[in-house]
Amino acid sequence: MTGTEKRTGTEKGTAPPPATGGRAPAPGGLDARLVVERGAFRLDVALTAAPGDVVALLGPNGAGKTTALRALAGLVPLTDGHLWLDGAPLDRTPPESRPIGVVFQDYLLFPHLSALDNVAFGPRCHGAGKAEARAEAAEWLDRMGLAAHAGAKPRRLSGGQAQRVALARALAVRPRLLLLDEPLAALDARTRLEVRSRLRRHLAEFEGVALLVTHDPLDAMVLADRLVVVEGGRVVQEGTPSGIARHPRTDYIAHLVGLNLYRGRAEGHTVHSDTGCVITTSESLTGPVFVAFPPSAVTLHRDRPAASSARNLWRCEVAGLETHGDRIRADLTGELSLAADLTTMAAAELGLHPGATVWATLKAAQTHAYPA
Repeated sequence: MTGTEKRTGTEKGTAPPPATGGRAPAPGGLDARLVVERGAFRLDVALTAAPGDVVALLGPNGAGKTTALRALAGLVPLTDGHLWLDGAPLDRTPPESRPIGVVFQDYLLFPHLSALDNVAFGPRCHGAGKAEARAEAAEWLDRMGLAAHAGAKPRRLSGGQAQRVALARALAVRPRLLLLDEPLAALDARTRLEVRSRLRRHLAEFEGVALLVTHDPLDAMVLADRLVVVEGGRVVQEGTPSGIARHPRTDYIAHLVGLNLYRGRAEGHTVHSDTGCVITTSESLTGPVFVAFPPSAVTLHRDRPAASSARNLWRCEVAGLETHGDRIRADLTGELSLAADLTTMAAAELGLHPGATVWATLKAAQTHAYPA
């Protein structure tokens, strides 16, 4: 999804020229470069996607994810860039006229309307008669498994049911671009699992482009075909979920997918990290590289091992301990700052506590080095 070429701005009322080199925008799907300046913050993100694609926009708080979504919806004006959908420019199209459906984080259902009339609202705004709009809304509620709740007001719906009503309302206008802003964030853990599964099926059937904004890596990995990671208003990495999980390129992404990550310079199997530590790797490379390994690959010892098959050995101090699933995660500082996962029993046997000195070992075979 990279490589979208910049188009120059045009006078009001005229369509932007085709991209550099005479390339016309793709006849279907999304082709956008979103530039938004708000005070000291600048968003500059390129996005392209084909019909049927589900793209997840990930990033820390304040990265610009929601700004990008609002720019696509027309709720925030572009400072520069372009926005094409199915070969037509949308830059100056008012929000209500864009073929876009939006599911907001809090769903924003009309509290005084039934589920049926909430879904019928979109078709009515697009010119459908009352009976036609309600018939179409009933069909969408049936698809969502909510036919029995058509007459219920939002306050009588569970979180999962409200999310599906909001999705039905967005889809009822037959959008070519579906925007989902943290659609599962308001759900409890149990409901989230069920709704995520349902949402995946609905997105698989959607014929337009779907863009999901989330901070949850599991939502992104399960629902999306491609991930776009934004930090500080810019794209720092994009690709398939498996590709990004295997080759993180920033600390944020590494934390997201649960890996220790270091940047350095390789000379064969030896990497001199930017922090001054040496890491022995299984791959033989030359030049700038990243080195990644999971916390579960690290073994901890209270005393320096007299003999070990591990090629990497570092003296560290326990900075903190926390429960991580069914294991204990130790945050370590010292010769190398890293995270290590171990069982509760192992942590007790080692007598781990903040300030304790430990030795961390890591086999070269459990590292993964790749070009930076």
